[in-house]
Amino acid sequence: MSNRLQGVESFYEDMISVTNRLPSEDEFRRVRHLTLHKPFASTVSDDDLAQLFASAPHLETVTLSGIADITDRTVVLLAENAINLQSIDLTGCHQISDVAVLELTAKSLPLQCIKLNAVVGLTDPSISAIAKSSPRLVELELSGLPLLSPLSVRDVWSFSRKLRTLRLAHCPLLTDKAFPSSIEPPAEGENENEKPLPPRPITWIEQLPPLILRHTADNLRVLDLSFCKITDEGIEGIIAHATKIQNLNISSCSNLTDRSLEAISVLGDNLDVLILAHVTNITDRGVVHFARACRNLRVVDVAFCRNLTDMSVFELSGLVSLRRLSLIRVHKLTDIAIFSLAEHTWALERLYISYCDHVSLDAIHHLIKNLTRLQHLSATGVPSLKRKGVHRFSDPPPADYDPDQQAAFRVFSGTNIEGLRKFLNKEDQRRRDAEAKNIPFVARSDDKLDLY
Repeated sequence: MSNRLQGVESFYEDMISVTNRLPSEDEFRRVRHLTLHKPFASTVSDDDLAQLFASAPHLETVTLSGIADITDRTVVLLAENAINLQSIDLTGCHQISDVAVLELTAKSLPLQCIKLNAVVGLTDPSISAIAKSSPRLVELELSGLPLLSPLSVRDVWSFSRKLRTLRLAHCPLLTDKAFPSSIEPPAEGENENEKPLPPRPITWIEQLPPLILRHTADNLRVLDLSFCKITDEGIEGIIAHATKIQNLNISSCSNLTDRSLEAISVLGDNLDVLILAHVTNITDRGVVHFARACRNLRVVDVAFCRNLTDMSVFELSGLVSLRRLSLIRVHKLTDIAIFSLAEHTWALERLYISYCDHVSLDAIHHLIKNLTRLQHLSATGVPSLKRKGVHRFSDPPPADYDPDQQAAFRVFSGTNIEGLRKFLNKEDQRRRDAEAKNIPFVARSDDKLDLY
């Protein structure tokens, strides 16, 4: 028995992980983990990978994101030979089709993680096959699939009961029909006395019955539905079945209202990250609702939510665990909101207030003076930061910005925040000294304390 255990240990010790290079032929049988990212991925050919996969039976995790040339043939070879394959990432591999994915599902591999983001040729049959043939699956990423319809996503909810992460961003065909319903179907004859609605053209997707599940998705922790055509009813159905979600991204789901935020409040202390950017119909009422119910939130993004006011920030300021807050282009915010953050969000590390036009330099000074843990402040387009002397503390703008964008760019991070804090403290001291000596205050752009 001890000899056998020693043999197993020596076998795993001999296994290797390869990152951003192709293993030599001598290493083919020893490779356990293979990761090929850009820019190295662009130098790898489909034939190189086919030769590797035909002779690498011990592969367990394979990441090929960005290798656009990989074909179905190569993935089929991988499926035939890597009998212990647990994780595969084919993000951005545009030439992969249903053929390769169906072959993966047909081999009964112990797959736990599948990432197929932006594999634009995939359709419902391959996704349904994944859901029905991968009982161990805990992570599934299907973002950027234009042909993905509610039909296969319903199978994911029905069969993939161990899922912890599900990403469905940028799938334009997904509607409420793709998600569990919180409403029981009406009993037969229940609506017989109701006057029928006038007929209208409907699609086959609209004809799908509500998805009624008899089980709950208790394992689901991360859900990304950004840019989907989901409504409040869809969110209510999801939350009714997945009550332990920790990370929820519904950015750019423009049909959602405060009713969705009330449903999300049911998640309570489980919710850790909430992304609501571009959900333009929400108001202070909805933000107050979830901010009071979900007290453990660490990340909140309400960028471009034009209806929000200082009231929303008052409530968010009470989240003691808040680390990251995005308020980009929330135009109604004033200094009052910034002062509230400065006084209450002691743990805040990253703040985004770009294009909040009504925020003054005094408010920003108070903020960075109080929040000693702040590591990143994005304030591009804030007029008050055009004051001379401030620009030198900003990070350099991206090279592709035009002159106007570069002039407005104000992003402070790391030691630059400390430098800005000291500079504004110095200017505040100069102002007090000028008032004490009854002389006009003149702003300086350097670090000197001279009043003239």
